[in-house]
Amino acid sequence: MARAIRFDEYGDVEVLRVEDVPRPVPGPGQVLVEVRAAGINPGEAAIRKGLFRERFPATFPSGQGSDFAGVVASLGEGVSDVAVGDEVIGFVDTRSSHAEFVVAEAVNLTPRPDGVPWEVAGSLFVAGTTAYAAVGAVCPREGETVVVSGAAGGVGSLAVQLAKLAGATVIGLAGEANHAWLRELGVLPVAYGEGVLERIREAAGGGVHAFVDTFGSGYVELALHLGIHPGRINTIIDFAAAGKYNVKIDGNAAAASADVLRELGLLLDKGLLTLPIARVYPLDEVRDAYRELERRHTRGKIVLRP
Repeated sequence: MARAIRFDEYGDVEVLRVEDVPRPVPGPGQVLVEVRAAGINPGEAAIRKGLFRERFPATFPSGQGSDFAGVVASLGEGVSDVAVGDEVIGFVDTRSSHAEFVVAEAVNLTPRPDGVPWEVAGSLFVAGTTAYAAVGAVCPREGETVVVSGAAGGVGSLAVQLAKLAGATVIGLAGEANHAWLRELGVLPVAYGEGVLERIREAAGGGVHAFVDTFGSGYVELALHLGIHPGRINTIIDFAAAGKYNVKIDGNAAAASADVLRELGLLLDKGLLTLPIARVYPLDEVRDAYRELERRHTRGKIVLRP
């Protein structure tokens, strides 16, 4: 048997529980991984609440989780690219990584670089590939200015760095508590709230060329007021505004591959990228982990350790 997170109905964090389940068995082309760390994400909370039930319905009893890093425990038929004992970063689309063991497709795994801690590796996939796709969608160029909302969150903290690596000047919208940290990354911090449009214009000096929205709450409209072309605005959350104004919605699905995961892992290993870890919770405290996540004020990622 193995422990895993389960829920039997849509609802708040109280529906989550830790349950003993049969230890999964890998099929052809699959790998069983003993999970060392697994990140949690806002999309998982929305699915569990039933907010996406039309687009991403749950089948009960449901597990949850996409991100993970761990050690290969056994191999399914036909797997030859990894070996038992390998340390890997990976992902699943079966909502099952918040557990002691997870079965993943072998093609969705990449080696964990020695310089990437378990907590970082285990929370890299969703935030990392979402930031990678969102920044790529707005095509930042050297000498341009890019604004990122939610700049200290899991996705935003990576998006500001990827935009910097592309050569852009980056303005990060965040609370005052995160301004010093953003400055350390070479990002120009701007406080959100009333008057943010004027503060962005003042920080930019010249024009603003692109906008990555990781937070919602009217930032698509704000980007348009800044004079940014809709084709260089990307939101990962405000789909209603995206449909209304014809802006981009590239996110996790647009970059969900082991190749992108490998590239991000190497950037982390070389010190060219950093992923802050807000807090690590044991599996038994999954409800508390999601309560903290849903406050939307953490810097970086919240992680479960089975």
